[in-house]
Amino acid sequence: MLVVHYLENSRAHRILWLLEELDLPYEIKRYKRGRDMEAPASLKAVHPLGKSPVITDGDLVIAESGAIVSYLLDTYDSSDSLRPAMGTPERRRFDYWLHYSEGSAMPLLVMKLVFTAIPERVPFFVRPVASLITKGVSTQLLDPQIAEHVAFWQAELARDGWFAGDRFSAADIMMSFPVEAGADRISFGENCAAIRHWADAIRQRPAYQAALKAGGAYAYTATSM
Repeated sequence: MLVVHYLENSRAHRILWLLEELDLPYEIKRYKRGRDMEAPASLKAVHPLGKSPVITDGDLVIAESGAIVSYLLDTYDSSDSLRPAMGTPERRRFDYWLHYSEGSAMPLLVMKLVFTAIPERVPFFVRPVASLITKGVSTQLLDPQIAEHVAFWQAELARDGWFAGDRFSAADIMMSFPVEAGADRISFGENCAAIRHWADAIRQRPAYQAALKAGGAYAYTATSM
């Protein structure tokens, strides 16, 4: 039996969604964040880094969202229903977005979150200085880069509605967290109709809704684009 080690309001939602799309049976072991919003130490009993998502499949322990998605597709999706055929332009796009989601998009969004939170986590007498520094970093460095990435998402989705061609794929599952978490932290502006249309489409999928029911509250699904 596949077991998903599920941390609330995390990337782990994507794994439940993928499993629902594949119509695979699974169990969920739930973990709650501490007051510092970090995963509990008990996750380290599953994987040394104590991060989520992690899945176990028999004796196998697999961490990292992209690696988990690749494993599940390789092992349980023999018809390649959720990824384009090998050797096609769509497959190259699929591979790109599969890795881009965590390799390029998420580091910027995590930095944005960290710099936004810094003023609240330092002693009150240095908060004015910390606020000036973090505002400067966000305004001069992070926000322009994030805006470039959002424009890139918009252009790609405007081509044919999905991230890896003209049909839904696991690349859209992987990109859901950067887009939904990004919308929670930044304003997409007026020129993002394709992103909004895509977000509406993924949220209406029965498997997405089934994952929400199985996993429980997921803050980002309520975020408007």
